[in-house]
Amino acid sequence: MRKLKHPLMIVGTGSDVGKSVLAAGFCRIFLQDGYRPVPFKAQNMSLNSYVTANGGEIGRAQAVQAEACRVDCHTDMNPVLLKPGSDKQSQVIVNGKVMGNYSAGSYFRGEIKDQLFAEVMKAFGRLEDVYNPVVMEGAGSIAELNLKNNDIVNMRMAKAVNASAILVADIERGGVFASVYGSIKLLEPEERKQIKGIIINKFRGDVSLFDEGRKIIENLTGVPVLGIIPAFTHISIEEEDSVSLERKATFAIDNKINVAVVHLRRLSNFTDFNRLEQDDRVNLYYTNNTEEIKKADIIILPGSKSTVADLIELRRNGVAAEIVRQSRAGKSVIGICGGYQMMGTRIEDPGHVEGYVDAVPGLNILPVTTILESEKSTVRTSFRFKDAQERCEGYEIHMGQTKCDGVKPLNHLENGGTEGCWINANIWGTYLHGILDNPVVIEDLLAPYAKSSTSTTNYEEFKQQQYDLLADHLRQNMDMDMIYKILSE
Repeated sequence: MRKLKHPLMIVGTGSDVGKSVLAAGFCRIFLQDGYRPVPFKAQNMSLNSYVTANGGEIGRAQAVQAEACRVDCHTDMNPVLLKPGSDKQSQVIVNGKVMGNYSAGSYFRGEIKDQLFAEVMKAFGRLEDVYNPVVMEGAGSIAELNLKNNDIVNMRMAKAVNASAILVADIERGGVFASVYGSIKLLEPEERKQIKGIIINKFRGDVSLFDEGRKIIENLTGVPVLGIIPAFTHISIEEEDSVSLERKATFAIDNKINVAVVHLRRLSNFTDFNRLEQDDRVNLYYTNNTEEIKKADIIILPGSKSTVADLIELRRNGVAAEIVRQSRAGKSVIGICGGYQMMGTRIEDPGHVEGYVDAVPGLNILPVTTILESEKSTVRTSFRFKDAQERCEGYEIHMGQTKCDGVKPLNHLENGGTEGCWINANIWGTYLHGILDNPVVIEDLLAPYAKSSTSTTNYEEFKQQQYDLLADHLRQNMDMDMIYKILSE
């Protein structure tokens, strides 16, 4: 196996500057160049998660990066995952399993930081024994001074493993000189030594116009600018940060099948809809506007980290009543995970898993009831959808059991069990994330509205093509020779 001397670490001047996508691109480049790369993020905070083969839960971004490496994902790739349940509390997942719920104050004061950092280092060591290079990703900004003492994911991690760190800045936001210069200058001298290069991301226009800007940054910081990456629209890579939802469509249009995803406050796993979003027949948009929901052909209730609270909010803003009206008018309404629970007659929370509400009535669209439980179910599975014979793939991440006696099961699982339910072709619910990645499910969902069935590229093949396009885009706009030199010094 070819080896590089140092891990590569992608850090940022802030959140949503493109770290996750760039890390995926580097993963594919190293794979193409004959290495055996693997992704790693010590601590992730996200409501977009994925399930490993052994039933562990990790951030979705690391699963995407593992796909770019053509390896199956593992909990070692993201040993600590935070899933916010409210503005002040998060579920802490360590090595794929729930450790408990912690207040933001308790967690970021570092009450368990030494314990977590020990687990992080063990996970990194296990990966480094098998793969090279490890492509690491930081979190948010490297210059959050109030959180730095308890950092387990940014510069503390870079120093611990002697990673060559590249600082990424988003020029689209403005203030790129201040953000780059300030981020580096706020580091301690020994931390600053780990920053080996800078990437200016999401550039629009003639890159040569930034030649002077490149020189200014290098003179100010003493760090080389290794690339200026143009913003792209021709490549589709799953994004993890919910900030990216702000760039998605929010309204219906003519001459398309309009699919409205209800924009819950604690919406989770919005990557469930990426495959559907790529379908030329579809206009997929996110909304909690009753008028836009009324215009939809298909309404999807997505997953939620706080199902009860989100359901109460849907009642308050009138969205719940509108969804019920549209379901009775014959529109297609489907629910995934928390959305499936909401579609039932009742959700009970006797153990106060989500809060202090004992029970809430559901939308009464499906004749099912749910009891929330503290034990989380995380599993990957193969299944058959409705009466189809094609093998499909999906995964479960939920806390609760749903009873659906007396209704048709939606999915027939590989272990002989059943899952989900449907009452007619237009109304169904399931716990299976990723169900819409399967062509047979897409065609069934769109059948009442599509003029003809469209044969589309296999989604797995499509994603692999996108990683290759991303790698090409980065190679064209970065000094890969210099990056290899840095990693080999």
